[in-house]
Amino acid sequence: MLVDSAGLWFRSFYALPDSLTAPDGTPVNSVRGFCDMLAKLITDRRPARLVACLDNDWRPQFRVDALPSYKAHRVAEEAPDAEEVPDALSPQVPVILEVLDAAGVATAEAEGYEADDVIGTLAAREDRDPVEVVTGDRDLFQLVRSAPSPVRVIYIGAGLAKAQDYGPAELAEKYALSPDRAGDDYADMAVLRGDPSDGLPGVAGIGEKTAAKLITQFGSLEALLAAAETGATGLTPRVRGKLADAADYLAAAPSVVRVVRDAPVVADRPDPMPKSEVDVDRLRELQRTWGLGASIDRLITALEL
Repeated sequence: MLVDSAGLWFRSFYALPDSLTAPDGTPVNSVRGFCDMLAKLITDRRPARLVACLDNDWRPQFRVDALPSYKAHRVAEEAPDAEEVPDALSPQVPVILEVLDAAGVATAEAEGYEADDVIGTLAAREDRDPVEVVTGDRDLFQLVRSAPSPVRVIYIGAGLAKAQDYGPAELAEKYALSPDRAGDDYADMAVLRGDPSDGLPGVAGIGEKTAAKLITQFGSLEALLAAAETGATGLTPRVRGKLADAADYLAAAPSVVRVVRDAPVVADRPDPMPKSEVDVDRLRELQRTWGLGASIDRLITALEL
């Protein structure tokens, strides 16, 4: 199981009230929500191996160089190099990392890369065990595959209680993509469609359904653009014109949208989950210090099952 950790703690922060505080008054809503979600994932899905994947750089320079608009709207004017993380969330992240350490859960990151790239690299490396990617980010749909070991995405965009399980067949059915290359098709479709939340404008006038149809019709983004350039049949003048107008974007966007599969990932420990790695005493101390209550109880119970 590869967990998009920042996605979980942001989701927890906004889902739970900041009236959940430590004895000193520090909000711990994100910590408690994160612990509860992790406990439920472990209890329900029983992963034999687990990695909490971290953002080393939420807006990597190589993506900004390719497309300056990438996440540009998330940058605070007064601090151009920092994402606007809510003040009440920032002090909770170190506590979450302490909990993960005490729980014996491996964390992994890569210098200059996002958690998506860490997840993509670890998934690409795995050739033995089935992989489940837990995320609320649709970008990671591109990782689904059947071989050499299956990779599925547990999508929690609507919350963990409404988690959706996507493999190649489910992804192909949802977006009308090719089942044998659903992950690659999704990445190509995402380039055409764009994503305003990440500062990706997409191709004007080409929405999700049209994007999926074009990719499946021509087999790949590269083949589509080649057909547009040569004037091949099957493309209307209108679509050719839109692709031509977006030529600069289309040259840059694939390197931004596609998850890196060979990032220099470093983990803090091996990823199996032996019970001997759980420091219950330290978890109890964190529970007392930060007022984490039943959330730590549930996590300990999950880890000891």
